[in-house]
Amino acid sequence: MPIRNRAHRLVRTVALAGAAVLASAGLAGCSARPAADGTIALLLPEAKTARYETFDRPLFEERVKQLGHYSVLYSNADQDAAAQKQQAESALAAGADVLVLDPVDSKAAASIVSSARAQNVPVISYDRLISGGGLSYYVSFDNEKVGKLQATALVEAMRAAGKPNGGILMVNGSPTDSNAKLFRTGAHSVIDRSGLTVLAEYDTPDWSPDKAQSWVAGQIAQYGDRIAGVYAANDGVAGGAIAAFKAAGISHPPFVTGQDAELAAVQRIVARDQYMTVYKAIKPEAFTAAEAAVDLIKGRKVTAPLSTDGTPTTLLNPVPVRVDDIDATVIADGFWTAADICTPAYAAQCAQEGIR
Repeated sequence: MPIRNRAHRLVRTVALAGAAVLASAGLAGCSARPAADGTIALLLPEAKTARYETFDRPLFEERVKQLGHYSVLYSNADQDAAAQKQQAESALAAGADVLVLDPVDSKAAASIVSSARAQNVPVISYDRLISGGGLSYYVSFDNEKVGKLQATALVEAMRAAGKPNGGILMVNGSPTDSNAKLFRTGAHSVIDRSGLTVLAEYDTPDWSPDKAQSWVAGQIAQYGDRIAGVYAANDGVAGGAIAAFKAAGISHPPFVTGQDAELAAVQRIVARDQYMTVYKAIKPEAFTAAEAAVDLIKGRKVTAPLSTDGTPTTLLNPVPVRVDDIDATVIADGFWTAADICTPAYAAQCAQEGIR
């Protein structure tokens, strides 16, 4: 929809003077560039997963800057759905022309979409799908495929190691994250027909590595050597699981999956502490969202190859990464360099694996 005229925005700013004060407090990290062409609010959910501050935000802002003189109002909700709602309200009061929203809680965020629509502000659902419809665009990855890739790698590794009867712990993601449910569904579609046993399963609140570590520690005490593999939904909870095994005196944990290709996870893969991760090329996701936001400000219709409940949808392709894949994936794509990965603590393992 077209950008609202400046006179209307001036009246709205005066009428919402008190809310504008709230906006200045609630929009941490707000860009100060002139909004000659419009204002985009980027609302991300948390900072425990390294990708958001390291990649999503700077890449999104980079592409917006390339497209024109737009202001980016940035907020991170730090896993607090109520705080995210307040941040969205502050962005609307500050004159945001479009919201790019990665929700803390996919259901609770429906009220943000309703508030935005009431003010004729379109919403892009970024990375996680917001429940309830009313969206202008959705961009993410094929999240069921992520779970399938993780589970397939785990099952194949356990079979190749001669552990076809071993038990699996499933350390899933946050119960408020719609993507976590898709990862779990994809993983179960592989594991449930594999003949392997799921010993126990846990939905990790807030994707917390500490909570994952505590839960896995309890399972180690209960199941011990029966644990031959750990389905970990992302690299953060994978790190927590691996820490639990090491704290229990198990120097080489069983096969552990992950997701996001975080630097620490790639280093754990080089050290053979983590078996695999899933690389998601965040640059095209962030760039696509930025381009769609600008299109919406300019009144252009956003089109996409897929549709989710009537919402134009782009789902990007995730890629599995084992130790032999590091060069051809995260390094070749410029996500990490060999120097990033092969710090002194990992230099010997990198040399052994041919990573230079």
